[in-house]
Amino acid sequence: MAQVKELAMYVRSKNAGPFWVTVEIFCDKNESYNRIKDSPNITGEKVAALYHVDAAHIKVFYVDSIRVIKFSFPRPLPSGHKYENDMHFGQQYIRLAETEV
Repeated sequence: MAQVKELAMYVRSKNAGPFWVTVEIFCDKNESYNRIKDSPNITGEKVAALYHVDAAHIKVFYVDSIRVIKFSFPRPLPSGHKYENDMHFGQQYIRLAETEV
């Protein structure tokens, strides 16, 4: 089995405002995109478990025309909160990138 990072062109995470974040998978080939998109390990429920959020709050977007998969969900703590450890959520993509497809 391959990890997402081995199939995707790149994976990133970022703020989507002070209360939401987005984790995105970008693919350069249809084969890779479809393999990740169809994987039972890359679902809203699995992403919710990876990031410890309620699965009911995960929004999943498949942008077939540019081969991108996006997961958006509420931040556990608002950006800049005194107990929050990644203000821009920029390092959090690694959990998804290392997930087996």
